[in-house]
Amino acid sequence: MTEAAQGGLAEVQLGQLASKRGSNKVKQYGQRMVRDHTPVNNQLKKLAAKKGVKLSTSLDSTNKQVKDSLSKLSGATFDREYLNQMLQDHQKDVSAFQTEAQQGQDPDVKAFAAKTLPTLQEHLQQVSSLVNSASSNGTPTPTTTP
Repeated sequence: MTEAAQGGLAEVQLGQLASKRGSNKVKQYGQRMVRDHTPVNNQLKKLAAKKGVKLSTSLDSTNKQVKDSLSKLSGATFDREYLNQMLQDHQKDVSAFQTEAQQGQDPDVKAFAAKTLPTLQEHLQQVSSLVNSASSNGTPTPTTTP
């Protein structure tokens, strides 16, 4: 739950950044991150409170570093780095949520993961498509290192 909360928080804050700094399609994707992850984050907060788990309300050092780095970029460089970050995050998220949905021990957390997974898969598909269209338009392809 703490990892999911941190990831959701980062995706909302980075999405807000993308909605200000990104090109049209990246801006729309950033707005979708905010729109989709905000209610999921709120559901997770309620679930965590029910389970007695305290979730952080601020970014951890890794996510803060990513946000600070992206804040200094603009134009095609911002788009490329943001999309790269979203691709990596969603690959990791989809994997973690699939594992939790299939093998989770807590029925409530397992159900939350199963309910959230389709949206994360849509996000991954959308960002993959954006990365592919950017690379076919001559924009350097983002790296996809784990």
